[in-house]
Amino acid sequence: MSQRLKLIGAVSLLCASSNIYAGSVDNLANELVRLRGEVEELQSHLDLAKEDHHNRMQALSLQYADLGVEERRQSTNLEKMQQTLLKFKESKESLSANNDNLPPVVIETISQLYNYVQDSIPFKKEERQAVLTKLRSDLDSQLIDPKRATNRLWAFVEDELRLSKENGIYRQTIELNGEKMLADIAKLGTVLLYFQTNDRQFGMAKKSPSGNWNFIELEDTQSKEQIALLFDSLKKQIRQGYFELPNPLGS
Repeated sequence: MSQRLKLIGAVSLLCASSNIYAGSVDNLANELVRLRGEVEELQSHLDLAKEDHHNRMQALSLQYADLGVEERRQSTNLEKMQQTLLKFKESKESLSANNDNLPPVVIETISQLYNYVQDSIPFKKEERQAVLTKLRSDLDSQLIDPKRATNRLWAFVEDELRLSKENGIYRQTIELNGEKMLADIAKLGTVLLYFQTNDRQFGMAKKSPSGNWNFIELEDTQSKEQIALLFDSLKKQIRQGYFELPNPLGS
């Protein structure tokens, strides 16, 4: 009788152990299924992140190429202005008391620079063109002699060269959505121009296919934050570094 009870007890323990083992296997199987699902989900997120990074790098490469083209174009313009300065210097040295050959050179250069300002970013464009208009008027009216006109034009070219190298915040009137308003302007050389209005509108100057410059407002949060960071950095005198900014040169 005692042995029979022991046998029954052993069988009961074996059944209990089998149930516990079976339960553990089921738990492990469920845990493996759960972990596999998490791994697949993480892999899916990783694949999406890789694709997003690849697309972002492609977009940045295109923007970098656009900026490179514009920078080379501006460099060409600067070289032309430097050649203009050299032409003035040679003209002044070759001319003594006789200034008969100087006015045509000055007038031609005034016209070239006026067109250059017209084509450049809309930074205080009216004021810059007004300087040239006044110079041409004074020359035509013989209020100044050709040599003095040359000196003033030389100073104008040097100012333009300085503008091409400066980054900073300025204040000027812009036309936005058909309305003129005063805004803060962040100028980066003579390539990029961003604005911020008193009521926290953010945007940039963008050149249309027809060649006209327009100030456009940007609505997306990322672009606003990027421009706001640029203004904040320039106000803190941080004028160099890495900035992600909306690209006005793309399509």
